[in-house]
Amino acid sequence: MKVSKWTYFVILSIIWGTSFILIKKGLVGLNPYQLGALRTVLTGLFLFVVGFKTIKTIKKEDWKWITISGFLGSFIPAFFFAIAETEIDSAVVSVLNSLVPLNTVLIGLAIFKITSTKRQILGVIVGFIGTALLILKGAQLNPNQNYLFAGFVIASTLMYAANVNIIKRYLQHVKPLNIAIGNYVAIIIPAFIVLIFTDFFTVDNFKNPILGMSIVYVAILSLFGTAIAKVLFFRLVQISTPVFASSVTYIMPIVALIWGLLDGESFSEIQILASVIILIGVFLANKQ
Repeated sequence: MKVSKWTYFVILSIIWGTSFILIKKGLVGLNPYQLGALRTVLTGLFLFVVGFKTIKTIKKEDWKWITISGFLGSFIPAFFFAIAETEIDSAVVSVLNSLVPLNTVLIGLAIFKITSTKRQILGVIVGFIGTALLILKGAQLNPNQNYLFAGFVIASTLMYAANVNIIKRYLQHVKPLNIAIGNYVAIIIPAFIVLIFTDFFTVDNFKNPILGMSIVYVAILSLFGTAIAKVLFFRLVQISTPVFASSVTYIMPIVALIWGLLDGESFSEIQILASVIILIGVFLANKQ
């Protein structure tokens, strides 16, 4: 079990760390509302192909929490992250996403009464210090970016934190694939309605020469960064703790920073130091 949870942890870090650059590339030919809606619709279709028959196995009493989980953990953040990346570098957005473990501990304690050890809290604080360093340095390197848009990411981290606690508290007995499919049963129709109202299906939009590549990036994001990653993440939550599972957001910025560097975004020695501090925080939060 110990080896298994770390395997999920590393795979998710790589997949989700790559998601931010895919969002950035998708925004070249799509507006953030089109990207968020298309991402949700494509993810739902991918999940339905592999597990549509499992919908009938979901118990009636679980649908309330699965629906709430879908909106908090998938639907709203898909739009908020896309909106944020219209103003902030993808690597910086991934760093802001590292607030999830801190919020997971706080919400778990305050609302769901899920206890955390002193070592876990210390690890979260150390990781948060590393995150703060990355944010501050990013602001210095990119003074022309509108950091008010960071509010969209911070709001998403609160929703992610609530979602991971909901899964641990109310959906522990539900198979990970069933949770993922149930999420998208609840949100795929609202997403499709949003996509219609964004004029995505207009003739003029399909004349856009860069639209095709943007759709390819979003399709990759939907399949790997959302559909497959969701199932892996729900499994990770079930075999570990909410804090351990959400700590995947501490490694994601390192992957995202590498992609950002390759794409011409700024990177500095201080950010390397901050990444090391983040790794120490992960170790402390999850050390037996």
